[in-house]
Amino acid sequence: MDFLRRNNVKVIGSTGRPVVMLAHGFGCDQNMWRLVVPALAEEFQVVLFDYVGSGGSDPTAWSEERYASLDGYARDVIEICEALDLRDVSFVGHSVSAMIGVLAAAGAPERLSSLVMVGPSPCYIDDGTYRGGFSAEDIDELLESLESNYLGWSAVMAPVIMGNADRPELGEELTNSFCATDPAKARVFARTTFLSDSRDDLKSVKVPTLVLECTQDAIAPREVGAYVHSAIAHSRLVTLDATGHCPQLSAPEATASAIRAFVRNPR
Repeated sequence: MDFLRRNNVKVIGSTGRPVVMLAHGFGCDQNMWRLVVPALAEEFQVVLFDYVGSGGSDPTAWSEERYASLDGYARDVIEICEALDLRDVSFVGHSVSAMIGVLAAAGAPERLSSLVMVGPSPCYIDDGTYRGGFSAEDIDELLESLESNYLGWSAVMAPVIMGNADRPELGEELTNSFCATDPAKARVFARTTFLSDSRDDLKSVKVPTLVLECTQDAIAPREVGAYVHSAIAHSRLVTLDATGHCPQLSAPEATASAIRAFVRNPR
């Protein structure tokens, strides 16, 4: 049960139903899923959690050594599944959590049976013909700004990440989420997120996978969605009629509908 307290785990719905685990991205917590949970909980058991260093997780459990790589976050996922004795889990990962899910599925194939990647990016930096959306200089500047003034960075970047300029309340919510994260821990998670390169890991994905992208996304452009889809054999690619990097907030009905359809029939 220590793992459940450590990651602020919440389980919604009765046992015996298919299990959907929702994993948040950088600077966020499980609250980001609140608009899709009711629709999913109608037919699935929903597992929510916060990565250590985020939301209501146990701050004393955080270790820079562990969380300086995506493997540390994947271990969180596996240990939660073991603590709850979950099997055949449909793992829904937003943003960097999509790649964390890839690692968790490889590390515990008996636990995770399918993946939903929401706005995934295996590498944020352009590399040859690969287009991640940012140059190496862009990422260096982003991290330098974040590390020198995290709150100021959050106020500027969160609305850009969210998109939907005509709905400023969404950008404000993401800003508040970023600002609620401990800056020291956020800096480590940011470097882990934006400097990771998980492209080779995509080739090892053996479970049914849904790639969800938005029509416009400043963080994970559609070229990235196409790349992820092509790299994972037998994956599905669905483009939501939504903008920004957080469709679970900007287009919750469409997001929940796509997840439900896939979990019902992943193969």
